[in-house]
Amino acid sequence: MRPVTDIPIDPTRAVIHEQGWQSWSPSTSYRPGSPPHRPPNTIRRVGAWRAESLPPPDVYRGEGLIAVDPGDGPVHVIASADPVNSVPAIDVSIVDSKAVVTAADDVVVTTHDGSVQEALARWADSVVSTLGLVAPRPAPTIWCSWYQYFTKVTEANVDSNLALMDRLPVDVVQVDDGYQAEIGDWLVPSRDFTDVPGLFARITDSGHRAGIWTAPFLIGAQSQVAAEHPDWLVRNYDGTPVKAGYNWNQVLYALDSTHPDAAEYLSTVYRTFRGWGIDFHKIDFIYAGALFGERHNDISPIQAYRDALQLIREAIGPDAYLLGCGAPQLPSIGLVDAMRVSPDIAPTYMPVDGDISMPGQWGAVLNGESRAFQHGRFWVNDPDCIVARPGIERREEWAEHVSKFGGLRGSSDAIDQLDEWGLETTRRLLSEPVPRYFIE
Repeated sequence: MRPVTDIPIDPTRAVIHEQGWQSWSPSTSYRPGSPPHRPPNTIRRVGAWRAESLPPPDVYRGEGLIAVDPGDGPVHVIASADPVNSVPAIDVSIVDSKAVVTAADDVVVTTHDGSVQEALARWADSVVSTLGLVAPRPAPTIWCSWYQYFTKVTEANVDSNLALMDRLPVDVVQVDDGYQAEIGDWLVPSRDFTDVPGLFARITDSGHRAGIWTAPFLIGAQSQVAAEHPDWLVRNYDGTPVKAGYNWNQVLYALDSTHPDAAEYLSTVYRTFRGWGIDFHKIDFIYAGALFGERHNDISPIQAYRDALQLIREAIGPDAYLLGCGAPQLPSIGLVDAMRVSPDIAPTYMPVDGDISMPGQWGAVLNGESRAFQHGRFWVNDPDCIVARPGIERREEWAEHVSKFGGLRGSSDAIDQLDEWGLETTRRLLSEPVPRYFIE
């Protein structure tokens, strides 16, 4: 870490604003002395934080971006000099009424009047201008199977909701996790889906667009791909596969998208989906594409990640809509149409064991507010789905958050499980006009 600047602060009024690495990484503001959120264990560190390093517990860290409001203005924004290709750790330590800033690579310091969010919006405007980004396309409205059925979804579940879809103003019917046999075996159906191409044909025949969920850079240890193609995995320098986390009751590995055969497999999967009429893609857990390790091609993890996203875009076609999730934020700029900016929502308000990166309304609201400045600039912000059925804790508060910070609007309740309030609220949220920016 190299010295960047010292910023005099009023410790009683100052704010340090961390921006986390990926969708689920906590991003929020702290008063000096308030402990920042950190992973409770190694698995969460890999799955929700920047896996290769963590700061000391009393140091604030932004991954490529951090802001300091000294308490009497102006706000200092410290950011990567090349945010899409280089995401250095930027640390802030509080020492004798000063915010001492250090960074692992070249950064630029700018100052802005107004709030932290307004300052971040001005920085984002400069990135848009420098990169020549065009305004993101408006998002379609979606219905998603996940938060009602999770991995237990069946083909019959999707069909039963498709029959009721005229009750909601939905453009896309998106089949989420559960249709595939294993993580990584995207073209092999689970036992509860007998005709996946036929299901998507029924969706499009109903007048809706077809959507699908994948985790393209994850390979489950139980998958056919892992068994048949171990050379497709990112490796540690001792030759063992890099572990990308643990979920679905198995160890997860990272796909080496620079391997020619692995890249062709990815292309084949998404070209096949395109042939099935699918033109909405939620790609999840994509942090795995930027994990450190040895790859077939000797390029940086961020370059490998960006190249892989471009490969997917080429396969799905320019008109398909691409939603990133579990995604490194800055390296995704210019490559996705919409971006999940928070942890998953859940039927419960608080996450398991108080881990803010885990599913729960608490973390989803915190990140959704923190990353409001990105909406309309880098992409359409996705705060996660509307869940409005009875039994959802604080469903009124979640609906209010989606109304205020929801760019992409999607419902994820079984339609026949919605009571009158839930149905009317879902209709309203799906029909509301979405502002160009949340922070002007």
